[in-house]
Parts: sequence; C-alpha cells; structure tokens
Amino acid sequence: MPNAADVARYPLIPWPRSLEPRAGELTNADAVTARLDPSIEGDEAYVLDVTPGRAEIRARTDRGLYYGRQTLRQLAATGRVPCVRIDDAPRFRYRGLHLDVGRHFFPVEFIKKYIDVMSVFKLNTFHWHLTEDQGWRLEIRKYPKLTEVGAWRKETIVGHARKGPKGYDGTPHGGFYTQAEAREIVEYAKARAVTVLPEIEMPGHSLAALASYPELACTPGPFEVRTTWGISEEVMCPSEQTFAFLEDVLREVMAIFPGEYVHIGGDEAPKTRWRESPVAQEVIKREGLKDEDELQSWFIRRIERFLNLNGRRLVGWDEILEGGLAPNATVMSWRGTAGGIAAARQGRDVVMCPQEDMYFDHYQADPEKEPLAIGGLTPIEDTYRYEPVPAELSAEEATHVIGAQGCVWTEYMPTPQHVEYMAYPRALALAELAWSPREARDLDSFRARLAPSLALLDRLGVGYRRP
Repeated sequence: MPNAADVARYPLIPWPRSLEPRAGELTNADAVTARLDPSIEGDEAYVLDVTPGRAEIRARTDRGLYYGRQTLRQLAATGRVPCVRIDDAPRFRYRGLHLDVGRHFFPVEFIKKYIDVMSVFKLNTFHWHLTEDQGWRLEIRKYPKLTEVGAWRKETIVGHARKGPKGYDGTPHGGFYTQAEAREIVEYAKARAVTVLPEIEMPGHSLAALASYPELACTPGPFEVRTTWGISEEVMCPSEQTFAFLEDVLREVMAIFPGEYVHIGGDEAPKTRWRESPVAQEVIKREGLKDEDELQSWFIRRIERFLNLNGRRLVGWDEILEGGLAPNATVMSWRGTAGGIAAARQGRDVVMCPQEDMYFDHYQADPEKEPLAIGGLTPIEDTYRYEPVPAELSAEEATHVIGAQGCVWTEYMPTPQHVEYMAYPRALALAELAWSPREARDLDSFRARLAPSLALLDRLGVGYRRP
C-alpha cells in the first residue's frame, strides 16, 4: 500500500505493482529511451527506471512500452519527474470501458478521444455497443437497409421513460460508422494499446435490424426504429433466414475487427414472440429443447459454433447462462455477481461489470442535484471499493475472472460532454481496481492521488464531474 510520501511524489493512477523511490529528479527531459527486452515477463509488463541523467523504459512488447510511457507522462504532469524504479504489470488482462452508441450516436472524433483517455490510464478494451432497438450504427455492405433505415429514428423521448407522461422531441436522430471509419478506429486504438470489442445484439435489442429487414422477425411487422427506451417484445426469429443474415453480418464484422472476441449481446430478450411463433416452436420440438430459455441457449450455441469455426470467441451478457451456457463463451456479469460466479464455477471466463458498482449511467450523487440519469446511485467510492473476484470462488475458480468493465449506457447521455461527465472520474477508479494489486488499493490514497489525475483530464479536455 502506498505511503503518504510516495503518494505526494508519485501520484499515479493506477498504482503500480512495485515502486522503489529514489532521491532527486530527472534533469534532462530529452534523455528518455525505450527498448524491447525479452527478459521482461508479461505482454503488458514494463520497467521504468528514472535517474537524474535519464529515464529508461523496458518491456517485452510495444504494448508494455506504451504503458511505461503513460506512467512517465503521469509523473511529468506535475512539471517534474521524480527519480524512481517501477516494475509494473496488470492484475487483470481485461480492463474494459464500454460505450453505447445505439441509443445516441457519437462522431468518430469523440470515439478517438474516448480511446485516448482510456489508454492514458491503462484500460485496454473498448467495448463498442454498435446495435440497438434505437439504432444500428455499423455499415454492413450486404445489407444496406441496416444503415439506410436502421440507423435513423424519427424522434426521441423527452424526459425519463419511466416517469410521468411521455413527450417526444420531434427531431430525427441517427448516424452510422462506415467500414472505413470503423477500421480507422481499430487502428487508432491499436496504436494506443487498446483492443476494440464490437457488440452486435441478438436475438433481442434488435428492433432497428427488424425495421430494416422485417422478415427476420417472428411477426409480420412493419416495425420502426424505437423512439423510447426500455425493452421491446420484438426479437429475431430463430429461422434459417435469420442465421444466414447473422452469419453474413458477422463475417463483415470479423473482417473489420481483428480481436479475439465478438460480443453478441444476448440480454433482455423477451420470449413472448417465440412462444407464439410456429417457427420457434418447431425448432424447440425438432431440437428436443425444454422451453424458450433452452431455445435461446441453442441460438447462442449456434452462433458460437460459427464464431469458433472462424477463429473467434463469443462474449455475451449473463443471460446467456439461462438454458445452458455455450461451451466456450465468456460471460459479462451485469445483473450482480451471481452470473459471474456461476460461469466461473463452470470453468468459463468472466468479466465482472455488476450494475451496482460498474454502471456509469447511474447517478454519481444526489439525483436532485445531478443531470437526468437512468437511476441507481453509484458514487466513485462504490466503484473503487468493488472487488472483481467474488469471495465465494475457490482459488482455481477465481482464475476465470479475467477482469472488470465499466458500462456507459447512453439513453440519457445525448452529447459527448454528458458521456464524459458520467464516465469520469469513475473510470479512474475502474482503472486502478483492474490494474493494481489488490493489497495496494486504498481509498484514502486514491483520493489523495485523484487531484493530479483530474488536472491531467483537464489538459486532455475531458468534461468530467468534479468530486
């Protein structure tokens, strides 16, 4: 745990694995070298050695060198670089920050800025939620109506969807990313040690796709891109036509995003339409399934087989546990920790993002004094105190917890400025809990180190909430 003297001289977030203070400070700001060193263990590990005459960064990979530079950047933010030896590596290999662009569309330049800020604090996965009931945001060349129709809604609800009479703004909203723009973002992120995880929602949260291609639904339609928030009863029908569509879409997605994982959603998929659908009921009968929950599991397993055959791995929200978990799936546990515990006990990898602590669309303080949010209350202290490895897991089971993620759902965030206000500084707490050794985490120390990091956010032009 960092002591007061270390905190004053080295106000780093996240706190490194090992820090050895030295007397003096760097006197030659130009004397900085970086080199690859195969003796360093870990793809994200680095050593930073600062003496009065030089600063040297060593790492086994370019990603490690990048993190060493970010640490040096933070040390220099105070106007001087104290002498130190830092031997550092992350606790978890997955350190994610999510952004929903389906509810509100954000321009390419903001996506790049979002990645920039993530990378400074060693968050390494940008979870890009690209499709929703309210908008489809990625160009798919084989299915142009997805962006001609599905990327646009005629208006947006005003005020909170769960409270009082609903009014609408009468203003069309939408937009999408071309494949060229998406590839540009992938390369931009790669240069900053960030992997982009694309999410294509199925079988629910898919009304924008159904408005574009109604033949994918269990009912005839017509459908329109949703103008309010919440959950739609309309889901994709488990037909051969649907699977042909999804495989075509995923082929184009995989050609854009080279990462190991593809997120397929799987959450909040009502079963009403499947219970009423002859097509769905025939699949249940044909495949010997017990009910509609097992039908969803069968649906997800089929998509997983396709992804695995193409060298990719499937990620889904914890609802994919219902009816039986796909063989190689990674689970994002958002409805508390129970889903993550269950998946880890089955030997499956887990990313922990329980809404109580990791949902950055929740209020940060008194709702009467904060901008409109979806609900909940998650102050930065709650995020910081969160421990991703549940105490219920054995040591072996705990190895399947590969990291943590903060989720930024944008129903009530119509502008980039509002996104930044909700994401930061809570994302700094996430960065520390996902990188730093458990024993080094201390809330008082974190609070003391927050001010220099907020000053760095100021220089980066981030419109964060001042705690």
